[in-house]
Amino acid sequence: MSAEVTGGQAQLLADTLAAAKAEDRAALIAYLPAGFPTVDGGIAAIKAVFDGGADVVEVGLPHSDPVLDGPVIQTADDIALRGGVRIADVLRTVREAHAATGRPVLVMTYWNPLDRYGVERFTTELAEAGGAGCILPDLPVQESALWREHAEKQGLATVFVVAPSSKDERLAEITAAGSGFVYAASLMGVTGTRESVGTQAQELVRRTRATTELPVCVGLGVSNPAQAAEVAGFADGVIVGSAFVKRMLDAPDEQTGLEAVRTLAGELAEGVRRRA
Repeated sequence: MSAEVTGGQAQLLADTLAAAKAEDRAALIAYLPAGFPTVDGGIAAIKAVFDGGADVVEVGLPHSDPVLDGPVIQTADDIALRGGVRIADVLRTVREAHAATGRPVLVMTYWNPLDRYGVERFTTELAEAGGAGCILPDLPVQESALWREHAEKQGLATVFVVAPSSKDERLAEITAAGSGFVYAASLMGVTGTRESVGTQAQELVRRTRATTELPVCVGLGVSNPAQAAEVAGFADGVIVGSAFVKRMLDAPDEQTGLEAVRTLAGELAEGVRRRA
């Protein structure tokens, strides 16, 4: 069985994913880094993707060594870091995005910044900001007890990442420790848009579901409505990051970028509703 976190914004996340399932569709989960193109611009972008049809947003905490992220997100992180983004700005992003929309907002972060900042401090401040939880792609489950203790105390979900290379025994260990949902990486490698999401993702979702009742959401590689529909045919949620970031990077100005991500969110939201 998976860890159950009740109360707090983790409950809003669970309710949102359950509502999508009740509508017989997958949830659309968008990713955008905080501080990109600016802190205010990043907050506006999150509001835009919610306005377009996203159910949940992951706010990236920009990091100088993002091992899971491809060149598009690395470029956005670099812009945010050169702009002086700090953890306080990430928390402000969560606070304002959640307050404006009432929707679940998670933080996706590597472990090192949280370890330096302080686990108790971060979980307390994230809960106060209205955050629903954290996705921690590089925190090994066997080293996560301290994080999970404080996260559960604050009503925060802890989302772990599983990969096609994860053995069944390892999947069971990861899903038993996690809460909120399971992030299934559709393929081995880094984030980025791809021509095909691949068959590995469907098999990984099947194997993961055999170990847990948590929703299983698929990310890495989804960039258009057809791919969203394909993944929505077998997953509980479709996670899209690089495609949103690329729309912002390619835009000639911030306002055009906001319109572009709002439009993409609308197209992807239609995609998850007409699943293959």
